[in-house]
Amino acid sequence: MDLGNVLIDGFRAAFGVEAVVFALAAIGLNIHFGYTGLLNFGQVGFMLVGAYGVAIMGRPCPDVAATQTAADQIGPCGQPLVVGVLVGILLAVILALLLGAPTLRLRSDYLAITTIAAAEILRFVFRSDVARPITNSVFGLQQFAGDFFAVNPFPDGPSDRYFGALNYSGQQLWVMVVGWALVGLLTYWTWSLMRSPWGRVLKSIREDEDAARALGKNVFSYKMQALILGGIFGALGGIFLAMGTQAVNPDTYIPVRTFFAYVIIILGVLAVLLGLWRWVDISVTARKVAAQRKSDQPDLGNPLGRVLNVYEENKTADPETLELKLDEIVLRHCIDGRQEYGGRQ
Repeated sequence: MDLGNVLIDGFRAAFGVEAVVFALAAIGLNIHFGYTGLLNFGQVGFMLVGAYGVAIMGRPCPDVAATQTAADQIGPCGQPLVVGVLVGILLAVILALLLGAPTLRLRSDYLAITTIAAAEILRFVFRSDVARPITNSVFGLQQFAGDFFAVNPFPDGPSDRYFGALNYSGQQLWVMVVGWALVGLLTYWTWSLMRSPWGRVLKSIREDEDAARALGKNVFSYKMQALILGGIFGALGGIFLAMGTQAVNPDTYIPVRTFFAYVIIILGVLAVLLGLWRWVDISVTARKVAAQRKSDQPDLGNPLGRVLNVYEENKTADPETLELKLDEIVLRHCIDGRQEYGGRQ
C-alpha cells in the first residue's frame, strides 16, 4: 500500500468542501447541544432545506434546463445566488419554528425524536414524484451556482492545479477559501456570543433550566433562539455542499450526516469551539481512509494511527460496516480521553 497517497487523499479531503460542510453543521450542533443542551438529531434536515433553497431559486429556467422541461418544471428559477441563500436561511428559520414550537417545552428526547423524523420526512418528500416539478425528485438539480463561480479569482483551466500533490482545481480552491473564511468568522462570532449575557443564559439553561426559569428567564424563548441560530448554521453547511458540487440530491442528506457532525463536536469536547478545527480533519480523514480499502497500514502512534490500525483489522468488511467501525472506535477513544482535554466551558 502507498501510505503517502492515502495521507495525501486524506489531507485533500480534510481541507476540502466536505470538511467545510461538516464544520458549519458542527458549529450549529454545538450551539444546540454543547451550549444549550438541545438534543437535535435532525441537523441534516436544516442542511437539506438550505441546499434546496439555493438550488430551486438558482436552477436554470425551463428553456435552458438540462434536466427538466417546461412541461414538468414549476416554481421560481434563474434567481441571483444571494436570493437563493436568503431563501435557504428563511426555510431553516421556518423549520426551526415548526420543530421547536411543540417540543421545546417538553423533555429533550421529544426534540430528538421530532428532529430526526422531520429530516427523514423532508428527504422522502423531496424525492417523491409529487415534488418532481420543484425538486426533480430522485434526479435532483444541477448547475445553479454560476453566480458564485463567476467571481472566482483563481484560474480554472485544465492545467491550473494548486498546492502540489493536493491537486485542487480553481473552483475547489475558491469554495475552500470562502468556506473556511466563513467557518473562521462564525467560530469567532459564536465564541464571542457565548461570552455575552445571552450566551451565559444558554449555558445556565443547559446546566439547570429550572434554576434559569426561577431567575425570570424565558427558557422557551432562549431555546427557540438557539435552535434557530444553530439551524441557520446547518443550512449554510447545506448551501456550501450544494454550491461546491453544483448539484443536490435528496439522498445525500441522510441521518448519518448528523451523527458525523456529533462525532466532530464530541472529539473536540462539547462547547469548545476550537476543538472543531482540530478534529474535523481527523474525522473526514478517517472516512476517506475507509474508502481506500487498502492494506499494509503501519501504526503512526497517534489517534489517526489507531484508526488506521482498526482499518487494517477490518479491511475485509464491506465499506459501510468499515466506516461505521472507524467512527465507533474514534468516538470511544475520545470519550474515554475526554477528561484529558477538559470539560465544557
